[in-house]
Amino acid sequence: MDIRKTYVIDATRDAVWKALTDPKVIERWSGGPADMSADPGSTFSLWDGSIFGTVIEADPGRSMLQEWYGGNWDAPSLARFTLSDDPGGATRLEFENTGVPDEDGPDIDAGWDDYYLGPLKTLVEGARGRK
Repeated sequence: MDIRKTYVIDATRDAVWKALTDPKVIERWSGGPADMSADPGSTFSLWDGSIFGTVIEADPGRSMLQEWYGGNWDAPSLARFTLSDDPGGATRLEFENTGVPDEDGPDIDAGWDDYYLGPLKTLVEGARGRK
């Protein structure tokens, strides 16, 4: 199964990038421990290792491609985050998750909104409002 999502986040690309790659910020929006780096070849884990993988490529502030494993998957899915400027100073985050096992697809699709991209957007936009 392939999942595609677009979020317009009322924050700079730098703020959104930091929310995708800085473990301290990730822990704030995810509510769990995070081990993350944007360095190609580095490994990451979220939520006590229930999600883990490897950073394949990264162009800071613009895009990142990661291999993602969840549960006991035989092969990773690929998660691509692409950031671009949106009119009015917002950031457009385009997301694509390919190769998700069909049986896990609906839960993974909802999880991106409920536990990852949605909370990330809420945190980053809230931080902007406090400045």
